[in-house]
Amino acid sequence: MLGNISIWQLVIVLAIIILLFGTKKLRNIGGDLGSSLKSFKKAISDEDAKLNADSAQRSVPADQDASFAESAQPESRSNPLPNK
Repeated sequence: MLGNISIWQLVIVLAIIILLFGTKKLRNIGGDLGSSLKSFKKAISDEDAKLNADSAQRSVPADQDASFAESAQPESRSNPLPNK
């Protein structure tokens, strides 16, 4: 469907949009759209940084827990308890 649209049809549609809304309003819409995209990207990158920090924080105690578990295992006894 979009493959059948020629460049002249797009120019006519663009001219009609400019006549309806005016260049100043379109410029404001473009600026608003750009600033909203910028804030959206910033929020996404902040969330990714927060998730990376949380996962890094969680991985450090997991390594410490593993070393603690290895050192806390009881050694085998050389003299087992006598059976009664």
